Amino acid sequence: MLFRPVLIVTIGLCLVACGDSTPAPSDSSTSDSATDSATDSATDSAVDSAADASVTDGGAVMCDAPAMRSGEGTYYDFADGTGNCSFPATPDDLMVGAMNHTDYAASAACGACAAITGPTGSVTVRIVDRCPECPAGDIDLSPEAFSRIAELSAGRVPISWTLVPCEVTGPVVYHFKDGSNPWWTAVQIRNHRHAVTHFEYLAEDGSYVDVPRVDYNYFVKDDGMGEGPFTFRITDVHGSVISDTDIPLLDDADAPGTVQFPACE
Repeated sequence: MLFRPVLIVTIGLCLVACGDSTPAPSDSSTSDSATDSATDSATDSAVDSAADASVTDGGAVMCDAPAMRSGEGTYYDFADGTGNCSFPATPDDLMVGAMNHTDYAASAACGACAAITGPTGSVTVRIVDRCPECPAGDIDLSPEAFSRIAELSAGRVPISWTLVPCEVTGPVVYHFKDGSNPWWTAVQIRNHRHAVTHFEYLAEDGSYVDVPRVDYNYFVKDDGMGEGPFTFRITDVHGSVISDTDIPLLDDADAPGTVQFPACE
């Protein structure tokens, strides 16, 4: 089946969306969506005014620099890429971390990358988990990542960090949760360059429906999105919007997209 890009629209908005070293739940319960109504309104306006635009990955947009944060860095021995963000294990990439509960922001930080500086070095990690007991500003790291910024024997060290683009290749990926069907549908965004703030699908009446995000990093439509195929639209923290069409309904499987969020200039 051919997936084709529909559009990317960029607007000058930058949000810092951050945020379990606890297992992800397997049920279909929902939580409050970690989104910003101002971003939603601005995004809708930009998309509606440029409905015929089509830009593939390779361009760049102006991005405001995210705020520098400070806190403490620690490490947890069982870091393997899994966690409350519901990502699969990544044994070949253990530069991962668990964001403190506050900055995790109900899973808004999942998949984002943080550049961290510690006493003896720096490292960039992908956020895959939540550290429920960590104060705001703290990040719990894999031992491999922690060893880049301090000796493991230190255990806890001061850090400063900021969100940065992830070094991804290829398009975004839409992962359908196990149990997804026309009457209950859950989609997770993977392989994204910037943190994702909104996920929408095109309804039969021609309107885009904003799907709430739950705290284990799925966008869940409790009454389902229908039988598909779907048109999906997602927005990143910089206000860039990308769309894909002809996405099939799957069950515990990936549907590759065709576009990627643009890089920052």
